[in-house]
Amino acid sequence: MILDTNALSAVADDEPAVVRVYRQAASMELPVIVLGEYRFGIGQSRRRSEYEKWLRELIAATRVLVVEEETSRHYAGIRAALKKAGRPIPSNDLWIAALCRQHRLQLLSQDQHFDAVEGLERVGW
Repeated sequence: MILDTNALSAVADDEPAVVRVYRQAASMELPVIVLGEYRFGIGQSRRRSEYEKWLRELIAATRVLVVEEETSRHYAGIRAALKKAGRPIPSNDLWIAALCRQHRLQLLSQDQHFDAVEGLERVGW
């Protein structure tokens, strides 16, 4: 399963509903895009040191997914399909969706716009 930024934040804040889903997953993957968004967010937090420590530990125990040439093919296909359907989504979320399809993994997210991406299964909480 891949974590979206809102899921990562919810896990960091120990929200019970998302933590249950998180603990039941066979594996958790972190897109580098999510890491960038999350680091931007915690950079402005009063709890920055605490979140950074937590994040370092999570990264050590998790696989970080990077964007590569194959990812770009999925990105282009998803973006074209959503444009044709008149249902664009934010650019960073296109990359996250592309990684989900590339690695054939579910996405843990509250963002319902991912539901418009064919071949992507979003898990909410």
